[in-house]
Amino acid sequence: RRQRQMCIRDSSQDRARKCRQRAVAPLRPSHFTICLKGSFAMFENLSVFENRYEELNMKLYDPAVAADRNLYRDLMKEHKEIEPIVEKYRALKKAEASLEDAEAILNDSEADKELRQMASDEMSAAKSDIESISEELKILLLPRDPNDDRSVIVEIRGGAGGEEAALFAHSLLRMYTMYVQSRGWKLEMLNLNETELGGVKEAIFSVDGAGAYNRLKYESGVHRVQRVPETETQGRIHTSTATVAVMPQAEEVDLVIDPKDLRIDTFRSSGAGGQHINKTSSAIRVTHIPTGMVVECQNERSQFQNKDKALEILRSRLLAQKQKEQQDAINANRAGQVGTGDRSEKIRTYNFPQDRCTDHRIGLTVHNLDKIMDGNLDEIIDALATHEPVSYTHLT
Repeated sequence: RRQRQMCIRDSSQDRARKCRQRAVAPLRPSHFTICLKGSFAMFENLSVFENRYEELNMKLYDPAVAADRNLYRDLMKEHKEIEPIVEKYRALKKAEASLEDAEAILNDSEADKELRQMASDEMSAAKSDIESISEELKILLLPRDPNDDRSVIVEIRGGAGGEEAALFAHSLLRMYTMYVQSRGWKLEMLNLNETELGGVKEAIFSVDGAGAYNRLKYESGVHRVQRVPETETQGRIHTSTATVAVMPQAEEVDLVIDPKDLRIDTFRSSGAGGQHINKTSSAIRVTHIPTGMVVECQNERSQFQNKDKALEILRSRLLAQKQKEQQDAINANRAGQVGTGDRSEKIRTYNFPQDRCTDHRIGLTVHNLDKIMDGNLDEIIDALATHEPVSYTHLT
């Protein structure tokens, strides 16, 4: 029996080894470039994804693959990544088939009036489906940033405009909080410094969820508001700003910080919080000596918790700085780039009297500002994501 078990185990390992040898390089959306103008023909090469998807379905049910934990994990990751592309591609083919059937009926001289009317309605619906599915496919096929699947650290600060800037920063915090909730992500406040009137001097929070960086990375920069402030008594329109920084959340394996490079100070927390505030030195200030970067955290009651949060923020800032330096060295002026994330760059204006939101990077103007401030940002983010000009769809 022992010999038979050893033979079975050797056979299973051999099948897994052969599976790895036969496995082709994983297909990624970045293997394709897309044309933002055209028809169904530009998606024809997506059959490669469909074939690979079916191949993965078969492999994932193979006991030899299931026995190899690393191989199974890699194949599951690839399966999950290409599944939405395959689903949209199949929906696109179905809509295209419906359009062809409707056109065939309309071109049939023997079809009666009622049938032709039904075909006309079906054709209109199919064209609408094709257009919407194509737009969704374009987004799915965009080249992926290696950080797209990461969680993020978001920092919001009031800029020029005094108390009104702080109130606007609070409005942005509310907007992003509602957007995060609509996506089903998790938001954790790391540090919050408020004003007496309810404004925000500084808010730092993490967003944990699949694709958080992919969606929020376009928000980095200077946001400008034009409105009548709550503190204005004569009804004059003021212009104020707030800065937003979005950084991929760094893990300890991404960036190692030498403890010798840190100076850690404790101080008493300030702000609302009951008896605990101002009575214990639970707040933490971490200074990274080589860069002079300073992070403060006082939201938690425990000094150790505040230290962990502060190091998490510092690690993400240092990683973002390192990646920016690398990107600038590779190509400082990449053609078609949608924003650099530089805080000195005015990226968006929220004009309340005119009920409009204008993104200056792509010249997009959207009305119904109340809806946007309630966290409905997908229209703007989708436009930014698809703005970069790329060429005809092909497998590279």
